[in-house]
Amino acid sequence: MAKVKIVAATGCPTGIAHTFMAAEALKKAAKHMDVEIKVETHGQAGIENALTKEEIEAADGVIVAADKDVNTERFHGKRLVDVPVAKALRGAEELIQQIIDKSAPVYRAKGGVLPEKATGEDNQPTGKKNIGRSLYKSLMNGVSHMLPFVVGGGVLIAISFLFGIYSADPNHESYNAFAAFLNKVGGLSFSVMVPILAAFIAEAIGKRSGMVAGFIGGLLAVESGAGFLGGIIAGFAAGYLIVLLQYLFKKLPRSLDGLKTIFLFPVLGIFLIGAVMFPLMSPVAALNEAMMAFLASVQSSSPLLLGLIVGAMCAFDMGGPVNKAAYVTGTLLLSEGNLYFMAGVSAACIAPPLITAFAVLFFGKYFNKEERNSGMVNFILGSTHITEGAIPFAAKNPIVVLPILMIGSAIAAIMTYMFGVQVPAPHGGFLVLPVVTGAVKWVIAILTGSVIGGVLFGLYRKKIANGKPIEG
Repeated sequence: MAKVKIVAATGCPTGIAHTFMAAEALKKAAKHMDVEIKVETHGQAGIENALTKEEIEAADGVIVAADKDVNTERFHGKRLVDVPVAKALRGAEELIQQIIDKSAPVYRAKGGVLPEKATGEDNQPTGKKNIGRSLYKSLMNGVSHMLPFVVGGGVLIAISFLFGIYSADPNHESYNAFAAFLNKVGGLSFSVMVPILAAFIAEAIGKRSGMVAGFIGGLLAVESGAGFLGGIIAGFAAGYLIVLLQYLFKKLPRSLDGLKTIFLFPVLGIFLIGAVMFPLMSPVAALNEAMMAFLASVQSSSPLLLGLIVGAMCAFDMGGPVNKAAYVTGTLLLSEGNLYFMAGVSAACIAPPLITAFAVLFFGKYFNKEERNSGMVNFILGSTHITEGAIPFAAKNPIVVLPILMIGSAIAAIMTYMFGVQVPAPHGGFLVLPVVTGAVKWVIAILTGSVIGGVLFGLYRKKIANGKPIEG
């Protein structure tokens, strides 16, 4: 019998770890199950190992493990398993089995007609999506495109401060032309952060025409002071306004498709998003300001509570929706000038892999050879803010291990807030230490939480091993 052929696409919002770990998990599972697979990855460097039309047509099924838009329209008529990226890490073989068993539903793209071979009674066509997951993927599509602007701009602004906090001010005695240049360029990158977020939320929903309306909606949000909340609202509003326009004009002759895309949708989309956003801007701006004030008060008055919440969220699912809720909030707050919140989030995201690394370092004989190797690698992954390195350890007993990781992350976040550390970039881990305000204190906070968590994790492994070293 011919081998089962599968094509897959993986992608996570940051496009750094989950994307490639999921791809590797699918390849490893496929090899074990004697299945032929090709995996397309959607990372920060763009699309790699892209699937061709011929490869898709020849495939017996498709696996999409992504938390961002990967253009599923091209998989019309194929059996499709569409899941969050984390599911490929935890159960790659189960996903592949759905294609082998032909239990995966056949995907019907919007407005598409299924081929005859895909319309049998045992094979009911479907294009239905979970609404919550669809909204989440659209939001994460915006976040993934926004991140490079935040990282690049934030780091350049922070570097300018190394010349002096007022070094970009031409009227101050510490003025430095190069620092002013860095501050200006970094500030421009930051200034388009919300419009980019809104544009690519809308693009995930309404494609290219949605991106245009979303960008303008994002600009309106920035101009009005509605900030990132306004940007998120603008992105979703613009995307669904374009979907509405596509529905209203769907009966126009196909010869006018170009006119719709280049003229009707941009003009009407921009007009409509303006009409929607103008009455919303004032109340959303007020809400945004109230939230900023609330967070500022909590940071100063209740660092223990804030650190506990942020630490627990970041370690709970390590790159999943709960983690991303804290991470995205911290990232977006950077555009509001709040560098404190992100410091705690980063500390809490760095801690989990370091916890597993210290556990292996201190209690190595209670881990097998593969775990010891992974643990040592986690010193590197943790130091560069790749939380997902802890997932293989947590997956073996999440009920016990996750609370330990949450404790360590919470300690790191609490100490970070108590020390008043400021981090200007949402990623990079210890690589951004030169531009961190209170860098030494930040490292101390992270290492304290990581070592405590590592000891707890090591003692747990010692207990389940009944004090006996693990062979291999």
